[in-house]
Amino acid sequence: MNSSHTTAGVAPATPSDRALELARTLVRMNTVSANSNLELIHFIRDELARLGVRSRLTFNAEKTKANLFATLGEGKPAGVILSGHTDTVPWDGQVWSTDPLAAEVRDGRLYGRGSADMKGFIGMALAQAQRYLESDSPFAVHFAFTYDEETGCFGVRELIADMRDAGIRPLACIVGEPTSMVPAIAHKGVYRWRCCVRGKEAHSSLTPMSVNAIEMAARVIGGLRDMAERFEREEPRYPGFDVPYSTVSVGQFHGGIADNVVPRDAEFRYEFRNLPTADAQTMQDEVLAQARQLEQAMQKVMPEAGFRFEPICAVSSFLGSADDPVTRLAQRLSGESRTTLVAFGTEAGLFKDSGIQTVVCGPGSIQHAHQPDRVVGRQVQPHPEDEAQHGHGRGAAMLRITEQPGRDEHERKHRDVEARMH
Repeated sequence: MNSSHTTAGVAPATPSDRALELARTLVRMNTVSANSNLELIHFIRDELARLGVRSRLTFNAEKTKANLFATLGEGKPAGVILSGHTDTVPWDGQVWSTDPLAAEVRDGRLYGRGSADMKGFIGMALAQAQRYLESDSPFAVHFAFTYDEETGCFGVRELIADMRDAGIRPLACIVGEPTSMVPAIAHKGVYRWRCCVRGKEAHSSLTPMSVNAIEMAARVIGGLRDMAERFEREEPRYPGFDVPYSTVSVGQFHGGIADNVVPRDAEFRYEFRNLPTADAQTMQDEVLAQARQLEQAMQKVMPEAGFRFEPICAVSSFLGSADDPVTRLAQRLSGESRTTLVAFGTEAGLFKDSGIQTVVCGPGSIQHAHQPDRVVGRQVQPHPEDEAQHGHGRGAAMLRITEQPGRDEHERKHRDVEARMH
């Protein structure tokens, strides 16, 4: 269902100089998930304060990171959230042709980490703040900018809880992740676990007196692989996804101290990427059942032996509809007539789970995300050489812009926010 077809009559648009200036400013701020994002959050807070807009900040436990929630149109009924995350992935070990934080403009393109995912989107939204305030729309526009999305969507949970506690009930949410401006109505969930295995060490000549933690871990890992193969063979397909079934993979493994020592400890990490129609907890229950069965034999040798499972992240799958009013709103805003599904996880599932109608739609392509030389291009339609690079890992990540003033007063304020989302 991937599409780049545009609605008739919607011309390609370019970002304003102000949007580019703001995007460059944000890219220059190092907000890799391991770092604080407060410089960026305070910058946005201060920009909005100049317009008379108050921001609500919610912090992590260490007060080193914050979410920002702001309402443009205070006093109006709650309207549509424009949502973006402020953190980026690191670039250690990657070869860039330019400094990832230089925000260099070259050949009409902005190069930098986070330019498409998602600082370009945030910069464009911020550049439109004055117009939102001056609009006669009967509904407010909300900004929701979060921390630690890349590591597990941790910040948005605090933001949603604060919004709920404050009695703020928006009608809808547009998550501006890079979808090439094609509204995405579904994505898989992402659930990651750490498994720590405790055995009993011994000299490798005395294996019957030991519990080999690596071997026990390997049995569970084998079970995970069996599960993955079963999904590939048997799970009902969900057309539209690049991989139309749930997947299971092991990403890290650590264990052992020497060749002649039966290892006491082992640790591995794994993930489920479940279809919106599949239940990740059922998958985890299957893993737990196998581990408990293995523990029976392990504990005959060492009563303290066993498995310990720790959740790393839980990102809900997302399932919207092409018929949702927020999807139709996104289509009208973007000029795209079709919808798509995406394989990557976003905060959309968490907004949807909280009762807010949601769609994922934003500039740039995930094909080039998290790679060197991510760029923002100052045009809506892809440059010919970007089409040639598509899917070949060269990091073009063209950002398509949708600043389109006029057009019948934005089609009567987008039909009064799609008739108040029905």
